Amino acid sequence: MVAEIQNAIGAHGKWKFNLKLAVNNGKSDFEVEKVKVDNLCDFGKWLHGDHIDAQTKQGKPYEVVTRLHREFHLCASEVLRLALDGHKNRASDLLEGEFAERSAILVKALNKWKGELS
Repeated sequence: MVAEIQNAIGAHGKWKFNLKLAVNNGKSDFEVEKVKVDNLCDFGKWLHGDHIDAQTKQGKPYEVVTRLHREFHLCASEVLRLALDGHKNRASDLLEGEFAERSAILVKALNKWKGELS
């Protein structure tokens, strides 16, 4: 589990780069509706899949990370939507503001969960 959480931290860190490209270029290989869903990325597939036992899924760390991960994806999809719709300034503001904050909170929760497992 620790390795999956560590991989998630790195993978979600790359989202800021991908979204920044979308904001700057007004285009992306990613689709808003797919980004919005939190169980299509590798971490989301793991988080919502069968690899985590029922007891862990009932715990507070899992609950918190799942909620924050969902919120992260919703915010990322909104940045992407704005960028693709040509609202560069609004997308950039959201990326540097709320998205950055949600990303930092998610990483903090992931690190805390990882620390509790080690």
